[in-house]
Amino acid sequence: MTDWTQWIGRVETRDDLVTAAPVRGLMATLDREAAEVVPGRALPPLWHWLYFLPSERQSDIGADGHARRGNFLPPVPLPRRMWAGSEFEFRAPVRVGDAVRRTSTIVDVTHKQGRTGPLAFVRVRHEIRCNDDVDPAIVEFHDIVYRPARQPGDVDPAPVAAPSATWQRVIVPDDVLLFRYSALTFNGHRIHYDRKYVTEVEGYPGLIVHGPLIATLLLDLLRRHRPEADVAAFSFRARRPTFDLHPFSVCAAPDTDSGKVRLWGADHEGWLTMDAVATLR
Repeated sequence: MTDWTQWIGRVETRDDLVTAAPVRGLMATLDREAAEVVPGRALPPLWHWLYFLPSERQSDIGADGHARRGNFLPPVPLPRRMWAGSEFEFRAPVRVGDAVRRTSTIVDVTHKQGRTGPLAFVRVRHEIRCNDDVDPAIVEFHDIVYRPARQPGDVDPAPVAAPSATWQRVIVPDDVLLFRYSALTFNGHRIHYDRKYVTEVEGYPGLIVHGPLIATLLLDLLRRHRPEADVAAFSFRARRPTFDLHPFSVCAAPDTDSGKVRLWGADHEGWLTMDAVATLR
């Protein structure tokens, strides 16, 4: 593995306008009742992912459907890329009609030796500002992991049983749900829609449900049970891939003493697939 630490400190800036159409699209995708989306309406937590979409030319797309590596992100040669987790601080609302700027900085690149070969981890800090504000409205840390191609005989980590839930919602991850979320976030990663690619090239049994979609469904579950909840911070970590082969569950258990809500995803067998914590103001 090449030392990619020289990428630490690289900065990328993107500008966007918070428009109404993506908000309506995600409302429909999450199976929420249609509501009027007017200027000044605050976005729910994580809905900023509807903006700052990738815009690389078609000729600059790699074999996996992502932009070719080596511009902002380091050109790690390991073929499998996954969203390992994220941490957020929601400091101020982002509203429909806001002019927004995202400043992204690579803050760390590390290498490890895993059970199935070398791993590379890239950590990116995103700061989102609204209307030329000095202070960011959202601070996000995004962890990306690169892994080698799956080999015969590779053994997955031992699964962990999900805990008992106070709130639970069953999600059916059909092709339409995965397509709509990919379209809303302009996500070309083929593991989410190209069954031949994901099974024959990356060696998974089915299409992979987007980690950000599961995280969004977790906070959506919180909003369904506590519409007034004001989320100050949120973090999630992917534990196992979730495939489109079976329904899965998004679950939560609030802790009234700490002001935190534990949230998690569980597969059809009850194994933990994503672990998350929301901190309320």
